[in-house]
Amino acid sequence: MFLSVFDIFKIGIGPSSSHTMGPMTAAARFLDELRDGRRIWPGAGAPKRLRCTLHGSLAWTGKGHATDRAVILGLAGCTPETLDPDEAEILEKKVAQSKQVKLPGLPALDFDPDKDVIFDFEKNLPGHANGMVIEAYDAQNRLHMQETFYSIGGGFVVTAEELERQRTAETEGRPEDLSPQSAPYPFASAKEMLAMGKKSGKSIAQMKRANELTASDPQELEEKLWHIWEVMNACMERGLNTEGDLPGGLTVKRRAAAIKRQLEDERGHNMTMPHVANDWLSVYAMAVNEENAAGGKVVTAPTNGAAGVIPATIKYYREHCPGSNDEGIKTFLLTAAAIGGIIKHNASISGAEVGCQGEVGSAAAMAAAGMCAALGGTNEQIENAAEIALEHHLGMTCDPVGGLVQVPCIERNGLGAIKAVSAASLALRGDGSHYMPLDNCVEAMRQTGVEMNDKFKETSKGGLAVNLPEC
Repeated sequence: MFLSVFDIFKIGIGPSSSHTMGPMTAAARFLDELRDGRRIWPGAGAPKRLRCTLHGSLAWTGKGHATDRAVILGLAGCTPETLDPDEAEILEKKVAQSKQVKLPGLPALDFDPDKDVIFDFEKNLPGHANGMVIEAYDAQNRLHMQETFYSIGGGFVVTAEELERQRTAETEGRPEDLSPQSAPYPFASAKEMLAMGKKSGKSIAQMKRANELTASDPQELEEKLWHIWEVMNACMERGLNTEGDLPGGLTVKRRAAAIKRQLEDERGHNMTMPHVANDWLSVYAMAVNEENAAGGKVVTAPTNGAAGVIPATIKYYREHCPGSNDEGIKTFLLTAAAIGGIIKHNASISGAEVGCQGEVGSAAAMAAAGMCAALGGTNEQIENAAEIALEHHLGMTCDPVGGLVQVPCIERNGLGAIKAVSAASLALRGDGSHYMPLDNCVEAMRQTGVEMNDKFKETSKGGLAVNLPEC
C-alpha cells in the first residue's frame, strides 16, 4: 500500500479539504474531461452551460464551508494548489457579474452561480456522504456530459466509477492505491509496518523515504518535504500575527495573536506555570485553524479541519525541545504520513464519513507518531504513540456550528496537539509493548463511524451545532 507523503500533505486553501479543496478539484477535473470530449452523451451538441448539484454533507454544510465558492472558482479554472486567496474574491465577482466562464480549449460557457450551484438537501448519493454531480448542457438544453464526484476527505476526489473500482479491488484483495513503481515497503497496516521495519532494520521514516524515492529523486524529495513545512509554518505565522473577526456570521474573534503576546510577555517570569507548554501548543494550532477558517493557504494534515495539530506539534518540537533540529522535522513528516496512510487505507479521514475522530483524531495519531520519531523513538514506541492518541479521540463527532470550520474546530486542534505530545511522551516512557494494537484502534474508529448517526457527521444537524446560546 502506497500513499505518498504529498498525498497526505497537500497545499491548498481553507476552510475545508473535503468541502472546499475537493469540490474545486472535482470542478477542474470536469473541465479536463470536457476538453477531452470522450464522455459526450449521444446526440449532444457543443457544450453551452454548466451546472453543479451538491448532495449530502456538501449540501448541508456547503455554505459554511464555502463549497459553492469552491465550485465557482473550480469551474473558472482554479485549482487549490495554484489559487491566490487574494485574487479569488475578484474572480468570483467576475463570474457572478458575467454569468459566464471563459476557459482555454473550451467555448464560452454560461454559468450563473445563483442558479447553477444547487444544494440538494433531500438526496444522498450512494458512494459517500460528500457527493456532487457536475453537468454540461448544449444550446438546446440537452445533456452534453455528466460526472458524479465524491470528495472523500483530505482533498482526495474520485468519480463514482473510480470509487466502485476501488471497492471492488479491495473486496478482491487487489488494493488500487499501489504506486506505479513498486514500493519496497508496501505496508498496508501497522502490523506489516512493524514487521517490515524489524526485518529490514529500518525506521518507519527510512521505509517511507525509500517508498517515496520510487517516484522522486533524493534532492527533489528533500526540497518538497521542506516546502511542506515552510507552508505550514508561514500559515502559522500569519495566524499568530493577524487579528479581527473570522468570516461567516458567527463573529468569532481571532485569539491566537493576543494569546501569543501574553505568552511572550510572561517569558522569564518566576511564576510561569509548567502547563504554559500546553498554551503554546494550543496557540500554534489555533493560529493555523484561524487562517484556515478565513480561507487562507494551508496544508491538509490530513485534512483542513485538522490542519493545526501537526504544524503545532512540529513547532513545539523545534522551538521547545532541546536538541531538536531541521532533520527531525523531515523525520516527523515522513513518519506522520506513514501513519496517516494506514488510517486512510483502513478507515477514513473524512469527518462526513466517520466524524471528527477521523480528522483531529487521525491528525493527533500522526502527530504523536511524528513527535515520537523525531525524539528518537523506536518503531514500536512510535506505533504505541499513534495508538494512544487515536484511542482517546474515538467517538468524537463532527458538529460544526453554522456549518463553519470554527466552533469547536479551532480549539479542538489545540487539544489534539496537546494529546499528541502527551501520547508521544507516554510512549517514550515505555518499551513499545502495549495491550491495544494501532490496527485494532483504527478498526474501532471505522466501526464507530459506521454506527455514528449522520447528525454527528459534518451535517450540522446535531451536537453543538444545534445547541446554540440564546441571544
